[in-house]
Amino acid sequence: MVELGMLLGGQPTSTRAQMQQVLELEIQLATITVPQDQRRDEEKIYHKMSISELQTLAPSMDWLEFLSFLLSPLELGDSEPVVVYGTEYLQQVSELINRTEPSILNNYLIWNLVQKTTSSLDQRFETAQEKLLETLYGTKKSCTPRWQTCISNTDDALGFALGSLFVKATFDRQSKEIAEGMISEIRAAFEETLENLVWMDEKTRLAAKEKADAIYDMIGFPDFILEPRELDDVYDGYEVSEDSFFQNMLNLYNFSAKVMADQLRKPPSRDQWSMTPQTVNAYYLPTKNEIVFPAGILQAPFYAHNHPKALNFGGIGVVMGHELTHAFDDQGREYDQEGNLRPWWQNESLTAFQNHTACMEEQYNQYQVNGERLNGLQTLGENIADNGGLKAAYNAYKAWLRKHGEEQPLPAVGLTNHQLFFVGFAQVWCSVRTPESSHEGLVTDPHSPARFRVLGTLSNSRDFLRHFGCPVGSPMNPGQLCEVW
Repeated sequence: MVELGMLLGGQPTSTRAQMQQVLELEIQLATITVPQDQRRDEEKIYHKMSISELQTLAPSMDWLEFLSFLLSPLELGDSEPVVVYGTEYLQQVSELINRTEPSILNNYLIWNLVQKTTSSLDQRFETAQEKLLETLYGTKKSCTPRWQTCISNTDDALGFALGSLFVKATFDRQSKEIAEGMISEIRAAFEETLENLVWMDEKTRLAAKEKADAIYDMIGFPDFILEPRELDDVYDGYEVSEDSFFQNMLNLYNFSAKVMADQLRKPPSRDQWSMTPQTVNAYYLPTKNEIVFPAGILQAPFYAHNHPKALNFGGIGVVMGHELTHAFDDQGREYDQEGNLRPWWQNESLTAFQNHTACMEEQYNQYQVNGERLNGLQTLGENIADNGGLKAAYNAYKAWLRKHGEEQPLPAVGLTNHQLFFVGFAQVWCSVRTPESSHEGLVTDPHSPARFRVLGTLSNSRDFLRHFGCPVGSPMNPGQLCEVW
């Protein structure tokens, strides 16, 4: 912090004193921040109000002026509705602003701006930032090859343009058709599990099935990226300079804010993508009840057209089941089939659901990394999705075998295809993390550490325990299984 301040022209002694004040303000903000595990129930934290009511709630800012500037040229008034997810937090931040000297607030804002833009500044700023990142994560950014940094920056700014090149160069169009078929098989397997749940009443079960049927899937990439004119339209208004990389990044921030403002008061697009095609990830969006699988994840180790079905179902199949199950985790279950946040569960089924999730929360609370316990509530949604996704994918694989017959086992591996399914799932999560990164993940990440995404999930799988012959009382079969879906 001090080095960055001095690079902006500050003197050592005064800069250290000013940055200490900024750090103390950061600590106060962190102290009043509501922990993630207390922000999971969206029905409780969702508060719709007008801008004038927001002004009363947190009067230290002129919210109408701020939002009008942010969303210009959109015209706003005091009656404009806004959604606030942290009412108590905003109240406390407002009070903190009122009792903090303006000079400290000014330095805090400058510090955040500089920190956000260090990767766009010269080597002196990057070097100073690297020291902070090394302390937080235990790794050096300077180890990253320069070309990767350039690709990453291009991806941030021109993600869909880069995605167009990626898809044209690498994506097998047949993969999209195969993936669509797998999603249908996994959805059918999940719905079969729904039919057999003994703890769910019929009215809730019917609504859950309707929601599962209504989940909209998008695979590979949006069609517009292969149409030059449509792709150009996406970046219409983004000014690029050949002389200043920093100015290009500032232009990107302004352009992104304008795109966001332009979307307000317009009907949401069903086919809008929140990830670029080259992203190795997937997501479920509860407000649209949709699942998205970019082209980037439809490759090894998750999927390959020449892999045994056991590996593909254990890889991308579990990812598909994971995202589908998010529609019914502790947060996704609060949204109906059309993406509306409303109560649609019968009370007895909701109570039973909470009893089952309590088991899983307690299970993951027992796991430790470097002597530090996991937070089973913070990671509950992802753990539900991991467990439900594995079960749905395996049941879909069994259904595929009933239809097509057993596959030939891989030679020299010494595993049955059923065992290979679970090995395929586990190998996806092979990873190495520094102690610093592991600690940061335990504090902030809604996912469990990779090791326990494997061990925790498999120890709840009756199919895994049977195919690997794990007796009760063994490390992978503690005797009590936690099942939600």
